[in-house]
Amino acid sequence: MYDLIIKNGNIIDGTGAPKKISDIAIKDGKICEIGKISGASNRVINAENKFVTPGWVDIHTHYDGQATWDPYLTPSSWHGVTTCVFGNCGVGFAPVKKGKENFLINLMEGVEDIPETVLSEGIDFCWETFPEYLNALESSKRIMDIGTQVPHSALRFFVMGEDGANHLYKPNENQIITMRDLLEDALNAGALGVSTSRTTKHKSADGNLVPSLNADDKELAGIAEALKNTKKGLLQCNSDMGPGEMELLIQASKYSGQPLSVLLIQYNDFPERWRETLNYISKANKNGIITTGQVGSRPIGVLMGFNTSVNPFSSHEDWKKIKNLSNNERNKILKNDMNIRNTLINNVPENAHTKWIKKTFPLTYLLKEPLNYEPTKEMSITSIASSLNKSPWEIILDHFISSNDDEFLMHTFENYTHNSLDVIAEMLESKYTICGVGDAGAHVATICDASYPTFMVPFWSRDRKRGKLLNLEYLISKQTLKTAQTYGLNDRGALIEGMRADINIIDYENIGLTKPCLSYDLPAGGKRLIQKSNGYNHTFVKGIEVSQNGEFTGELPGKLIRGSQSIN
Repeated sequence: MYDLIIKNGNIIDGTGAPKKISDIAIKDGKICEIGKISGASNRVINAENKFVTPGWVDIHTHYDGQATWDPYLTPSSWHGVTTCVFGNCGVGFAPVKKGKENFLINLMEGVEDIPETVLSEGIDFCWETFPEYLNALESSKRIMDIGTQVPHSALRFFVMGEDGANHLYKPNENQIITMRDLLEDALNAGALGVSTSRTTKHKSADGNLVPSLNADDKELAGIAEALKNTKKGLLQCNSDMGPGEMELLIQASKYSGQPLSVLLIQYNDFPERWRETLNYISKANKNGIITTGQVGSRPIGVLMGFNTSVNPFSSHEDWKKIKNLSNNERNKILKNDMNIRNTLINNVPENAHTKWIKKTFPLTYLLKEPLNYEPTKEMSITSIASSLNKSPWEIILDHFISSNDDEFLMHTFENYTHNSLDVIAEMLESKYTICGVGDAGAHVATICDASYPTFMVPFWSRDRKRGKLLNLEYLISKQTLKTAQTYGLNDRGALIEGMRADINIIDYENIGLTKPCLSYDLPAGGKRLIQKSNGYNHTFVKGIEVSQNGEFTGELPGKLIRGSQSIN
């Protein structure tokens, strides 16, 4: 007898093959039969007119801390994610010596915008080594499978001490050997790879550049040697991709014999640099060096509001008088007190914050329902203000007080230099790219892109109005089988007999996103931006239903993934 039969569904199996109407039978957490099935089952779901897909495999998250306190790993579990990988961008919480935890907290707070108060209260540092961290993760139940990587900056600091915190200090030969040996231990214990950061965007909360920023070829060779010796894992990197970067990273990957995965992003200051990076990725693959570019599906959007991390008015003295009021109380004042209103609009202080805010206006938009993640140039704050002959600050203020809920601007920080998602279309069309810049668990009151899997399915296959659409089966493969294979998770990501039964049943006609809002549900009352979904009828992890019509079932079948996986 089967545990579950899903009947009459439109099967999109994750391989990129055309969808087909079929049944799927599940037993003991695996897909055991696909076709016209008539056998007995403990449960039958009629999926007629629904899409049946693999669960999403999100390989770029930052749940390094949250995974120790939140069994539901929201927001990812609201969006059909059944496997997530963290330890990205060279930051994380192991290895760490006792008494030195605050350095890693400060680094994570700065790089990934997760407040110190949240991390200090939420994390019980009951480990020092990376294998001990894995054991701690393994001791808890959770809604989805998780895997993690060794963060280069943490490894460097663990071995080099205070010198390792300074990106200008070079490790000596013995320190490189120690880093290599510790990384080998971690990979043998189940780490999925090692990650590093080589971007000046990444700074600690106290303003210091990340320790791994200028790691030279010798240091990277030591890391690569651990991958080579164990024949396990990959090298993941977030880099500014300046001159020589891809050569250095590809050299390290070639030496290791293991894959390389880098973020592929359009930077506003260098809008064509991503093409150079993609060319390097293509050449590397043609030379036998497995390399992927992790891409997004919409602009990387900084959300600004009265209560978010980035508030356009936060440096104004008059704002400070009302910032602690409720939305309702504040809005009443801003609608009725013309003095304070006019001061906020017309007497803008000249400082670094307001200069940056003004610079963003041409690529900043009002975020309103129906949600529009491909706004035109005419919808920018600059254009609206010009057409109405008003100050941009007045446009922003009126938007923020248009309701007593939190209202937001969306500044398209990356991937939207030319007011179009055509660049994303090109990235997605490359056979060497995978989905992977959602940053779930990070930038908690700044960015709300963890919802990208839910966004990508309808937008790129059906709803886009200003450019080409992409094949639905191809898109789903990009965030299931392709992401799983990148990390050696060959037991999932496709609806094939023998594979894990990680499955979404989707109402394609109604799948979509709710408007972002602020929630104060992190440890220590910390705030975060959340965005939920519609249209997921059922989500299964290893054959166990974890979510039904947007509500959790209470089941927690997720496990820690240790190393690469294969069909048993």
